Amino acid sequence: MRDITYPPVILTAKALFKVLGMKFQMSGTENIPRTGGAILAANHIGYVDFIFDGFAAHPNKRLVRFMAKKDAFDNKISGPIMRSLHHISVDREHGVESYNQAVEYARNGEIVGIFPEATISRSFEIKELKTGAVRMAAEAGVPLIPMVTWGTQLLKTKDHDSDLTGRGKTIGLHVGEPLEVTGEDPVAETEMLRQAMSALLDKAIADYPIRPEGQWWAPARHGGTAPTPEQAKKLDEEEQIARAAKRAARTD
Repeated sequence: MRDITYPPVILTAKALFKVLGMKFQMSGTENIPRTGGAILAANHIGYVDFIFDGFAAHPNKRLVRFMAKKDAFDNKISGPIMRSLHHISVDREHGVESYNQAVEYARNGEIVGIFPEATISRSFEIKELKTGAVRMAAEAGVPLIPMVTWGTQLLKTKDHDSDLTGRGKTIGLHVGEPLEVTGEDPVAETEMLRQAMSALLDKAIADYPIRPEGQWWAPARHGGTAPTPEQAKKLDEEEQIARAAKRAARTD
């Protein structure tokens, strides 16, 4: 693909992060292939995850095409930028089109970034994963690469105040070894992906410069005060009910 916007966007972001005193912890970036397609499956803990996830591919001089909600493409400001970066619009009512586009990208040698949890994890643990990442990788015949981002929840996430300046923050980007998937048993292979991501999450928390104990942004399993996965699931369900009620009210 011809990339006119992506390189200067990366340079600008790196300069901004330096000015803000942001630090990055990276591991496993050698697992990003230097050539060829791949599906990069990352956890989802904040609204700005995709801005940082692509940096894990930068050491190997690769660009990541992220699957993102259609809303970002419909916005008059972010829309033109998202399209110029060749990201993939995800319309849940027409999910097959987005899926097929992602497979085509990967077959043509692109790295496609996907959040298999689909929504932000309020517990900051790895949620139950959708099977789409496994099926895409298998259909495209490319490796599936697990990845975990840590620290982006400090910038902007659900149920907490935002700090989008990121001043002095540390962001962890940890990439696992590629998984070869066949798609013959998407559920079992998705569980393999979840386990790989969970192990990376434990590493990210252990390596982070701030201890997790007593922190709102850390999983309860690590001594943090975030909701447990069970509590987070209930909050997600309540949010879905509230959204459905709003949609119904607008149509009345």
